[in-house]
Amino acid sequence: QLVEFGGGLVQAGGSLRLSCAASVRTFSLYAMAWFRQGPGKEREFVAAISRSGGSTNYADSVKGRFTISRDNAKNTVYLQMNSLKPEDTAVYYCAGGLTAQYYTALGSNGRYDYWGQGTQVTVSS
Repeated sequence: QLVEFGGGLVQAGGSLRLSCAASVRTFSLYAMAWFRQGPGKEREFVAAISRSGGSTNYADSVKGRFTISRDNAKNTVYLQMNSLKPEDTAVYYCAGGLTAQYYTALGSNGRYDYWGQGTQVTVSS
């Protein structure tokens, strides 16, 4: 089970940090990612991180502003969001994919086995 925290309302230019806690004993076996779905839009990939935490990739729209990280000891993945824009407004979901690849992030086309319920992020202009 994945549970997201940290969403809320923020002004443009502000920052938020999302957390996703996993209630699994083998969190380190999962590559993790964040996706989002804005109002009237399809779900889109935001960022992904490998099991090791050493490999990440990002959607072009968030590159340089968002940072994904993980703490395997705490079974948690994070998304630090800086310089937020109104177009970042969306429900943000974390996802986990069981994979044998330790050093490679699954990315936007990876197979994700578990999804959280989502947390709302609203950026006002």
